[in-house]
Amino acid sequence: MKILLIEDDQQICKVIQKYFSDQGADITAVTDGISAMECVSDGVGEYSVVLLDIMLPGADGFSVCRSIRRNSNIPVIFITAKGREEDILHGYALGCDDYIVKPFLLSALYAKCCALVKRTEQQTDTLLTCGAITLDTKKLTCCVSGQEVELTPKGFAILYYMMEHKGWIIDRDTLLSKVWGDDYFGIDRVVDNHMKRLRKALGSAGSQIHTVFGRGYKLTDN
Repeated sequence: MKILLIEDDQQICKVIQKYFSDQGADITAVTDGISAMECVSDGVGEYSVVLLDIMLPGADGFSVCRSIRRNSNIPVIFITAKGREEDILHGYALGCDDYIVKPFLLSALYAKCCALVKRTEQQTDTLLTCGAITLDTKKLTCCVSGQEVELTPKGFAILYYMMEHKGWIIDRDTLLSKVWGDDYFGIDRVVDNHMKRLRKALGSAGSQIHTVFGRGYKLTDN
């Protein structure tokens, strides 16, 4: 079990690292929000679970969780002193799998991690298929007619959402919210630019993404 711990309190880091290491887990610690954002932007596929504090210098844990969820379904557990109901509900709304308020039992935290990893490993169907396109949501790879193609993180996230909702007409605002996040402030035409690059990257399968005039985009089998 490989753990990514994002926690700015050095003492808490040391205690968690020692306990998890003693149980045989491989745990890596990041102590600020900026480093955490850089880490998750490179992908979290090598880790089994992310343990995430909220009050971090540079970027808060909510922003980090939002960034993770744009590209990955890896289990995320918040470990934080913020125990207000609105914070807990916000954490779950962002896609966390559990929310633990400090102080907590190390044994309980480790048990939760083990349970989440076991549940994730049992979800063996990680492939999404639509026509010639196949996404591996665990390895974060895309293949067209069996040949792997290279997508940008945003392109993968757009295609992932469209694969989950194939046949649906998806407007720009929805894609901005799901891929860029609710805090994105910019023009919605950025979606069109990324869609153009995505179609090009998909080659012949790019024609599976249809523009529905005045409404948005739709992914079909052909």
